[in-house]
Amino acid sequence: MSYEITGKLVAKFDSIQRSETFKTREFVIEKSEDIGGRVITNYVKFQCVQDKTAMPDRFNIGDDVRVQFNIKGTKWVKDGRENYITNLDAWRMEAVKLGQQDPPSGNAYNDMPPPANAVDDLPF
Repeated sequence: MSYEITGKLVAKFDSIQRSETFKTREFVIEKSEDIGGRVITNYVKFQCVQDKTAMPDRFNIGDDVRVQFNIKGTKWVKDGRENYITNLDAWRMEAVKLGQQDPPSGNAYNDMPPPANAVDDLPF
């Protein structure tokens, strides 16, 4: 299943050669939303793999971008302990003009309203 999110590119990291045949690279976008007069900002880190590691090079820090990605989960056992990791694997990235909204989609990041009984108890 594919998802997409629009936000501002705030970080790009170097590619990492994980094995002889596998490399990854990470980048971060900032997504701010106005929820009932209060602005909530999230930072979302993505992973690119193989030939997609060059994808962030076309963009500058501060650019508004739309990222299409898949959610991937992995389980492994090390020292008798089960471990899990979830990656947001970006496979497409495009520039967005300032003020352009996410297109309507059942899979858009900001389509889910906060739960009616949500309590904001974060200390910041």
